[in-house]
Amino acid sequence: MAGTDEDTVAAAEDALYVLTAVLLTPAKFPSVLGDDYVEACAALGLPPLADGYGLVLGQDGDGARWTVVIDDASLVAVAVASWDCGMEYELSPDERTVVTALPGWPLAVAVAAPGVPAPHDPGPESADQPALTPPDTSVWGPAQRRLGADEIALQWARWREQIDDADFPAPDGGPAADGRVPNDDADGDRATGADEGAPADGTDRASAADGTGTTDRGATTDQADAVERVDAGSPGHSGVRRVLAEARAYVDTPPPLGRVRSSFASGDARTLRADGPGWSLVARTDDIAFILLDEEPGEVLPVGRGPSLPGLLEALDRMAVRPS
Repeated sequence: MAGTDEDTVAAAEDALYVLTAVLLTPAKFPSVLGDDYVEACAALGLPPLADGYGLVLGQDGDGARWTVVIDDASLVAVAVASWDCGMEYELSPDERTVVTALPGWPLAVAVAAPGVPAPHDPGPESADQPALTPPDTSVWGPAQRRLGADEIALQWARWREQIDDADFPAPDGGPAADGRVPNDDADGDRATGADEGAPADGTDRASAADGTGTTDRGATTDQADAVERVDAGSPGHSGVRRVLAEARAYVDTPPPLGRVRSSFASGDARTLRADGPGWSLVARTDDIAFILLDEEPGEVLPVGRGPSLPGLLEALDRMAVRPS
């Protein structure tokens, strides 16, 4: 595996100033790296271990960027949870847990270690492979689409309040009795606003990355405020129908590990996240769903519950990967 040379690992570990860390597990991984856990691991040249990894991002004494991969995911989970609560936590992985040290950072990090040169890629004398770089999210594509889905999941309430259930069309074209629409017939209406996802600046060490490719763990954006309703009452959307059909197929034929994930939400609900070729879906098991498509730059497509969406969400939740 590239990057496992002992000298390379030693160079990265020598006086490594830890800036942040993220999980790379089947239930939680930087989705900007891929649609599923297997794909995210492949992006870093790692085998998809069942227990996952922790990614420790930092700088060496010369300021060079390094990503140290450890097989103690629980240690990173504790560190991230502590930082999320505003607590100090000194992350110092045991050298026996180090799997490899990779030059560069796979995610954008907005902070830097004090007292060392500005972040830069290691020189060829220190690394035996090209440096990792964050995916380009300046233009719409798979990485930007997944970041948009991350934002919706993180700021669900702000996105949800932009959608009026009464605007979902009924199958006969008139107002639905419950303000919702069967998702086999239509996608409800379409909203724009998921064209952001660029990392934020000015974060501290504990908020430098959130495992999704962004660099501000508690940040809010103006995305939800920019929602603009279009095509209300449209008879349907072929892209949405395709996504729902592919999501249903996951129930019968399980997709690669991590492609469907379930996490905590308010009350008894769960937040569902599913991805596939060219699409991302975010939903609450007790509510509606939002879909983003590669072929629909910057647009978010709400899907009303109707009679069939609840059953689909329940089935996906049963087979989804959950945090341990």
